[in-house]
Amino acid sequence: MTPSPVTLTELLDPLGECMTPEVARRVIDLRASPEANARMQLLASKSSLGSLTTAEREEYESCVAAGTFIAILQAKARKMAGRDGAT
Repeated sequence: MTPSPVTLTELLDPLGECMTPEVARRVIDLRASPEANARMQLLASKSSLGSLTTAEREEYESCVAAGTFIAILQAKARKMAGRDGAT
């Protein structure tokens, strides 16, 4: 079972509070590679069509969970950067 975004947010609170301005900038700038984005688009398309294999479904769900994790971490980094004037 994947934790909800609310649970992840709460679990990541301490991490967000200990970021330096430089770390916050680097987290904010995190982006997936073009290859990873292309793979996610393919999996998302196949998911919409209902044609994912079991392995692809597991990969897709893992990627979605990782994306949620990164998005929450980036939100915390933006909050920290705004508080410290680092952008």
